[in-house]
Amino acid sequence: MKKLYTINVISDSAFTVQGHGVHTAYTEHLAGLKKYSPAFEVHTNQKNFHADIVHIHTVGFYGLRFLLSRGRLKFVSAHVVPDSFIGSLIGAKLWYPLAKWYLRWFYNHADGVFAVSHEVAGQLKQLRVTKPTYVVPNMIETAEFANSTDKKASARRDLKIVKDKFVVVCSGQVQPRKRVDSFMACAKNLPGVEFIWVGGIPFKRAAANYKEMQRLMDTAPPNVHFTGVIEHKDVIAYYLASDVFFLPSEQETFGIVIIEGAAAGLPVLLRDNEQYHITFKDWYEKASSDQGFTDIIKKLSTDKDYYLRAQTKAKNIVKAYDTKNVMLEINKIYLEYLEQTK
Repeated sequence: MKKLYTINVISDSAFTVQGHGVHTAYTEHLAGLKKYSPAFEVHTNQKNFHADIVHIHTVGFYGLRFLLSRGRLKFVSAHVVPDSFIGSLIGAKLWYPLAKWYLRWFYNHADGVFAVSHEVAGQLKQLRVTKPTYVVPNMIETAEFANSTDKKASARRDLKIVKDKFVVVCSGQVQPRKRVDSFMACAKNLPGVEFIWVGGIPFKRAAANYKEMQRLMDTAPPNVHFTGVIEHKDVIAYYLASDVFFLPSEQETFGIVIIEGAAAGLPVLLRDNEQYHITFKDWYEKASSDQGFTDIIKKLSTDKDYYLRAQTKAKNIVKAYDTKNVMLEINKIYLEYLEQTK
């Protein structure tokens, strides 16, 4: 198909801090456009280029300059809301009112806003964002995470993980709202299970409770391993080598790592809250306390039938948020806007 339009995808994270979900969402969107959007010639972070559409993923200075540009359609993916900063960055409670004002102003300067979940869409409404808002979830090319017995064995050899060890994996920044303390508590309760946290503190001393998070990592029990910040391509091996994906986070605007864990064929264990239920239906295991998490992990490691049921449920997450399916909706939105501006 002949390319009809041009799009320029923008993210400050291409030049600044990576190792977080917004950067992953940006790279997945970019890859999805190139593979599943035949009507578009795709560019990224290209200055002085008049594209038909500019799609912005970050609210920093680089994204701002494109937001203020004239003569093109502008979409913004709302990956962050004011509550995202609490428990993520230092002093967030002090500048919370400023964050509310800035995000409202930023999103209201777009032609359309992509909310990554229904909860985010609700928070944008409360924030008084008046521009058209679409619930468009994050996505991944799930085939890249497809697992098998051979892949799992190979990943364990490469990562030096004992063949028959039961392994629980989490992926994300090490920060208070991710509830690293709950992850550690479960590890202490289950010394025979190996726990791997894929990620570190990419924002370093700007991160909330930096010293406390560093202390937690330094005093981790012997069955807990923190990888630190690694390239996304290297993260996949840890999913393939694991048995369960466990994210004890209190708050996520979406949680792209949840799809990654499910795509690797793992049962998914999350904290019991309404946000996850809206986004992921009943496709995951849930608990609301450290003991509850511990009991479920223990049951998954000992009850084969329960494990298989949980694994089967998680496959629904993969179907819902595969790149090809989400890109159908994105292309539809883009083309409707472009038709209106002819």
